[in-house]
Amino acid sequence: MEPTTFGDVWQEAFSVQTPPPTWLIIAAGVAALLVVVLRGPWRIARNVVTIAHEGGHAVVALLSGRQLTGIRLHSDTSGVTVSRGKPRGPGMILTVAAGYITPSIVGLLAILLLVGNRITALLWMSVLVLAAMLLLIRNVYGVVSVVGTGAVVFLISWYTPAEVQAAFAYFFTWFLLLAGIRPVFELQAQRSRQPSPESDADQLHRLTGLPGTVWVLFFGLVNIAVTAAGIWLLMF
Repeated sequence: MEPTTFGDVWQEAFSVQTPPPTWLIIAAGVAALLVVVLRGPWRIARNVVTIAHEGGHAVVALLSGRQLTGIRLHSDTSGVTVSRGKPRGPGMILTVAAGYITPSIVGLLAILLLVGNRITALLWMSVLVLAAMLLLIRNVYGVVSVVGTGAVVFLISWYTPAEVQAAFAYFFTWFLLLAGIRPVFELQAQRSRQPSPESDADQLHRLTGLPGTVWVLFFGLVNIAVTAAGIWLLMF
Protein backbone atom coordinates (compact mmCIF):
# COMPACT_ATOMS: atom_id res chain seq x y z
CA MET A 1 0.00 0.00 0.00
CA GLU A 2 1.32 3.43 -0.97
CA PRO A 3 1.95 5.89 1.90
CA THR A 4 -0.81 8.51 2.01
CA THR A 5 0.13 10.84 4.88
CA PHE A 6 3.33 12.49 6.06
CA GLY A 7 3.46 10.01 8.92
CA ASP A 8 3.15 7.11 6.51
CA VAL A 9 5.92 8.53 4.33
CA TRP A 10 8.18 9.09 7.34
CA GLN A 11 7.57 5.55 8.61
CA GLU A 12 8.18 4.11 5.16
CA ALA A 13 11.40 6.06 4.69
CA PHE A 14 12.97 5.03 7.98
CA SER A 15 11.67 1.48 8.22
CA VAL A 16 14.05 -1.48 8.09
CA GLN A 17 14.01 -3.30 4.75
CA THR A 18 14.83 -6.92 4.05
CA PRO A 19 18.54 -7.23 3.23
CA PRO A 20 19.24 -8.11 -0.41
CA PRO A 21 21.03 -11.35 -1.36
CA THR A 22 24.82 -11.33 -1.39
CA TRP A 23 24.95 -11.84 -5.15
CA LEU A 24 23.08 -8.56 -5.69
CA ILE A 25 25.52 -6.65 -3.48
CA ILE A 26 28.47 -8.11 -5.39
CA ALA A 27 26.83 -7.46 -8.78
CA ALA A 28 26.16 -3.83 -7.81
CA GLY A 29 29.82 -3.48 -6.82
CA VAL A 30 31.03 -4.92 -10.12
CA ALA A 31 28.71 -2.61 -12.06
CA ALA A 32 29.96 0.40 -10.08
CA LEU A 33 33.57 -0.61 -10.69
CA LEU A 34 32.94 -0.84 -14.44
CA VAL A 35 31.45 2.66 -14.43
CA VAL A 36 34.56 3.96 -12.67
CA VAL A 37 37.12 2.28 -14.93
CA LEU A 38 35.41 2.56 -18.32
CA ARG A 39 36.02 5.88 -20.03
CA GLY A 40 32.56 6.46 -21.52
CA PRO A 41 30.41 5.84 -18.44
CA TRP A 42 32.96 7.61 -16.24
CA ARG A 43 32.69 10.86 -18.21
CA ILE A 44 29.00 11.02 -17.34
CA ALA A 45 29.09 9.57 -13.84
CA ARG A 46 31.97 11.83 -12.81
CA ASN A 47 29.43 14.65 -12.51
CA VAL A 48 28.10 12.90 -9.40
CA VAL A 49 31.63 12.81 -7.97
CA THR A 50 31.95 16.55 -8.62
CA ILE A 51 28.71 17.19 -6.75
CA ALA A 52 30.07 15.28 -3.74
CA HIS A 53 33.49 16.95 -4.05
CA GLU A 54 32.11 20.48 -4.05
CA GLY A 55 29.57 19.55 -1.40
CA GLY A 56 32.47 18.50 0.82
CA HIS A 57 34.14 21.88 0.38
CA ALA A 58 30.84 23.60 1.20
CA VAL A 59 30.03 21.61 4.34
CA VAL A 60 33.51 22.00 5.83
CA ALA A 61 33.53 25.72 4.97
CA LEU A 62 30.31 26.18 6.93
CA LEU A 63 31.50 24.02 9.84
CA SER A 64 34.73 26.01 10.07
CA GLY A 65 32.85 29.30 10.28
CA ARG A 66 33.41 30.54 6.75
CA GLN A 67 30.68 32.33 4.78
CA LEU A 68 29.63 30.26 1.81
CA THR A 69 29.06 32.29 -1.35
CA GLY A 70 28.06 29.59 -3.82
CA ILE A 71 28.93 26.53 -5.89
CA ARG A 72 29.42 26.19 -9.63
CA LEU A 73 29.49 22.88 -11.50
CA HIS A 74 30.82 22.76 -15.05
CA SER A 75 30.20 20.48 -18.02
CA ASP A 76 33.84 19.33 -18.04
CA THR A 77 33.11 17.84 -14.56
CA SER A 78 35.15 20.51 -12.81
CA GLY A 79 33.65 22.71 -10.13
CA VAL A 80 34.37 25.54 -7.74
CA THR A 81 33.11 26.41 -4.28
CA VAL A 82 33.55 30.00 -3.15
CA SER A 83 33.60 30.99 0.51
CA ARG A 84 34.61 34.07 2.46
CA GLY A 85 36.74 34.23 5.55
CA LYS A 86 40.36 34.24 6.60
CA PRO A 87 42.56 33.41 3.57
CA ARG A 88 44.79 31.22 5.74
CA GLY A 89 44.53 29.12 8.86
CA PRO A 90 42.97 25.76 9.86
CA GLY A 91 39.50 26.58 8.52
CA MET A 92 40.80 27.32 5.04
CA ILE A 93 43.09 24.28 5.05
CA LEU A 94 40.28 21.94 6.08
CA THR A 95 37.93 23.45 3.51
CA VAL A 96 40.36 22.93 0.64
CA ALA A 97 41.41 19.46 1.83
CA ALA A 98 37.85 18.16 2.08
CA GLY A 99 36.97 17.91 -1.62
CA TYR A 100 38.89 14.88 -2.84
CA ILE A 101 38.15 12.73 0.20
CA THR A 102 34.43 13.49 0.44
CA PRO A 103 33.03 11.04 -2.18
CA SER A 104 34.62 8.01 -0.50
CA ILE A 105 33.66 9.21 2.98
CA VAL A 106 30.06 9.76 1.85
CA GLY A 107 30.12 6.24 0.44
CA LEU A 108 31.29 4.89 3.79
CA LEU A 109 28.55 6.77 5.64
CA ALA A 110 26.01 5.35 3.20
CA ILE A 111 27.28 1.86 3.98
CA LEU A 112 26.47 2.41 7.66
CA LEU A 113 22.83 2.88 6.63
CA LEU A 114 22.89 -0.09 4.29
CA VAL A 115 24.28 -2.52 6.87
CA GLY A 116 21.37 -1.43 9.06
CA ASN A 117 19.04 -2.22 6.11
CA ARG A 118 17.86 1.42 5.90
CA ILE A 119 17.78 1.43 2.13
CA THR A 120 14.87 3.83 1.63
CA ALA A 121 16.29 6.16 4.28
CA LEU A 122 19.54 6.34 2.35
CA LEU A 123 17.75 7.26 -0.87
CA TRP A 124 15.58 9.90 0.78
CA MET A 125 18.48 11.43 2.68
CA SER A 126 20.34 11.67 -0.62
CA VAL A 127 17.43 13.57 -2.15
CA LEU A 128 17.29 15.96 0.83
CA VAL A 129 21.03 16.63 0.69
CA LEU A 130 20.84 17.36 -3.05
CA ALA A 131 17.87 19.68 -2.48
CA ALA A 132 19.84 21.60 0.15
CA MET A 133 22.85 21.81 -2.16
CA LEU A 134 20.64 23.15 -4.97
CA LEU A 135 20.14 26.34 -2.93
CA LEU A 136 23.87 27.02 -3.24
CA ILE A 137 24.28 26.40 -6.97
CA ARG A 138 25.04 29.53 -8.98
CA ASN A 139 25.05 28.38 -12.61
CA VAL A 140 22.63 26.67 -15.01
CA TYR A 141 24.68 23.52 -15.63
CA GLY A 142 25.04 23.06 -11.90
CA VAL A 143 21.28 23.29 -11.44
CA VAL A 144 20.68 20.76 -14.22
CA SER A 145 23.29 18.38 -12.79
CA VAL A 146 21.96 18.46 -9.23
CA VAL A 147 18.27 18.37 -10.22
CA GLY A 148 18.90 15.51 -12.64
CA THR A 149 20.74 13.45 -10.04
CA GLY A 150 18.09 14.16 -7.41
CA ALA A 151 15.28 13.29 -9.83
CA VAL A 152 16.80 9.89 -10.61
CA VAL A 153 17.20 9.05 -6.92
CA PHE A 154 13.67 10.28 -6.08
CA LEU A 155 11.95 8.41 -8.91
CA ILE A 156 13.67 5.17 -7.97
CA SER A 157 12.89 5.60 -4.27
CA TRP A 158 9.21 6.44 -4.90
CA TYR A 159 8.12 4.41 -7.91
CA THR A 160 10.17 1.22 -8.00
CA PRO A 161 9.83 -2.01 -5.99
CA ALA A 162 12.08 -2.78 -3.04
CA GLU A 163 14.39 -5.00 -5.09
CA VAL A 164 15.16 -2.21 -7.56
CA GLN A 165 15.68 0.29 -4.73
CA ALA A 166 18.14 -2.08 -3.06
CA ALA A 167 20.09 -2.67 -6.27
CA PHE A 168 20.32 1.05 -6.98
CA ALA A 169 21.22 1.97 -3.38
CA TYR A 170 24.09 -0.53 -3.32
CA PHE A 171 25.27 0.51 -6.79
CA PHE A 172 25.17 4.19 -5.80
CA THR A 173 27.06 3.48 -2.58
CA TRP A 174 29.66 1.30 -4.25
CA PHE A 175 30.13 3.98 -6.89
CA LEU A 176 30.80 6.76 -4.38
CA LEU A 177 33.13 4.52 -2.41
CA LEU A 178 35.18 3.46 -5.45
CA ALA A 179 34.93 6.69 -7.46
CA GLY A 180 36.88 8.69 -4.88
CA ILE A 181 40.15 7.05 -5.94
CA ARG A 182 40.27 7.74 -9.69
CA PRO A 183 40.10 11.57 -9.44
CA VAL A 184 43.22 11.53 -7.26
CA PHE A 185 45.18 9.82 -10.04
CA GLU A 186 43.66 12.25 -12.53
CA LEU A 187 44.75 15.15 -10.33
CA GLN A 188 48.36 14.00 -10.26
CA ALA A 189 48.36 13.30 -14.00
CA GLN A 190 47.01 16.80 -14.65
CA ARG A 191 49.62 18.36 -12.35
CA SER A 192 52.39 16.48 -14.18
CA ARG A 193 51.07 17.36 -17.62
CA GLN A 194 49.93 20.94 -17.05
CA PRO A 195 50.55 22.30 -13.54
CA SER A 196 47.75 24.50 -12.21
CA PRO A 197 48.18 26.73 -9.16
CA GLU A 198 44.43 26.47 -8.56
CA SER A 199 44.31 22.71 -7.96
CA ASP A 200 43.40 21.70 -4.43
CA ALA A 201 46.83 20.13 -3.87
CA ASP A 202 48.66 23.27 -4.97
CA GLN A 203 46.41 25.54 -2.93
CA LEU A 204 47.22 23.38 0.09
CA HIS A 205 50.92 23.70 -0.76
CA ARG A 206 50.62 27.47 -0.51
CA LEU A 207 48.60 27.24 2.71
CA THR A 208 50.81 24.71 4.53
CA GLY A 209 54.19 24.67 2.83
CA LEU A 210 53.89 20.92 2.21
CA PRO A 211 54.47 19.93 -1.44
CA GLY A 212 51.38 19.38 -3.53
CA THR A 213 52.46 15.79 -4.20
CA VAL A 214 52.27 15.10 -0.46
CA TRP A 215 48.67 16.26 -0.47
CA VAL A 216 47.86 14.08 -3.49
CA LEU A 217 49.34 11.15 -1.57
CA PHE A 218 47.21 12.10 1.44
CA PHE A 219 44.04 12.14 -0.68
CA GLY A 220 44.91 8.75 -2.16
CA LEU A 221 45.76 7.06 1.14
CA VAL A 222 42.59 8.33 2.83
CA ASN A 223 40.38 7.17 -0.04
CA ILE A 224 42.05 3.76 -0.27
CA ALA A 225 41.71 3.26 3.50
CA VAL A 226 38.06 4.35 3.46
CA THR A 227 37.32 2.10 0.48
CA ALA A 228 38.95 -0.88 2.21
CA ALA A 229 36.87 -0.21 5.33
CA GLY A 230 33.72 0.03 3.22
CA ILE A 231 34.39 -3.23 1.41
CA TRP A 232 34.99 -4.98 4.75
CA LEU A 233 31.71 -3.65 6.16
CA LEU A 234 29.73 -4.66 3.09
CA MET A 235 31.18 -8.08 2.52
CA PHE A 236 32.18 -9.34 5.97
